Amino acid sequence: MTIEALRTPDERFAVLPGFPYEPHYFNDLPGYESLRMAYVDEGPADAKTVFLCLHGEPTWSYLYRKMLPVFVAAGHRVVAPDFYGFGRSDKPVDDSVYTFDFHRESLLRFVERLDLRDVTLVCQDWGGLIGLTLPMDLPGRFTRLLVMNTAIPIGEPLPDGFARWKMFAATVPDIPVAGLVVSDAREATNPMDAVAYDAPFPDARYKAGVRRFPQIVPVEPGMDGIEHGRRARKFWSNDWAGESFMAVGLRDAALGEPAMQELRGIIRGCPEPMKIEDAGHFVQEYGEPIARRALAHFGIG
Repeated sequence: MTIEALRTPDERFAVLPGFPYEPHYFNDLPGYESLRMAYVDEGPADAKTVFLCLHGEPTWSYLYRKMLPVFVAAGHRVVAPDFYGFGRSDKPVDDSVYTFDFHRESLLRFVERLDLRDVTLVCQDWGGLIGLTLPMDLPGRFTRLLVMNTAIPIGEPLPDGFARWKMFAATVPDIPVAGLVVSDAREATNPMDAVAYDAPFPDARYKAGVRRFPQIVPVEPGMDGIEHGRRARKFWSNDWAGESFMAVGLRDAALGEPAMQELRGIIRGCPEPMKIEDAGHFVQEYGEPIARRALAHFGIG
């Protein structure tokens, strides 16, 4: 099936401070043959450990620019895809294309195509909403978890901060992507970062995914993704045998400490989180010390 999509011109990504990594592309993931998915793949191709870094709304792999070099310097491979609708990946123009399963299936096919093993899942926001549902259907591939400001929703409301964000995203005709990130992480970003976060979106036509993500979080009964969430909660509570590390941006009104302590109670063996006082939702902007602490915790630094 052909899906109508827009492709952000390459020149939009000409200036990316602190992110000199060449993109790689898949044009033929099974079920997504008409779409191009972009990803960064750094570090030794034969490294034993792979860090799979999944971004959220409304960001892209650029969000990991402060964590990626720490992992690579420690000798590990880092793979960071851009979801369809974000970053350098193609952007379907029809809002209805963006569903929980549309994104989840693309990540399953992505991991299988690269045959990633001994994976450390690094996730935040939608990277966690989807990423935390992957290991059950990719048995034996995931060995560690680094989780930040996210949740596993199963048809129940998230904190009030999320409801306000969802209403804002449904009301504003052109969501100010860079403004959201930079205002949240104001001490850790600069004007050139704002340019990078706006780069994927020349105009509002490219933002269908940005508009849709807040509306499809499974926070009401009957929504798509609930069953995946239930299976994921069971997996992380009962079947997870790997190591975990949690970091929390305490200024996040939607997925801050209360939500993350609830998630910690679900993840078997998850230790007390590293708390980042200055960080809000986009905790990766404060990510270098998080990456170093996680490596030390896992004993692979």
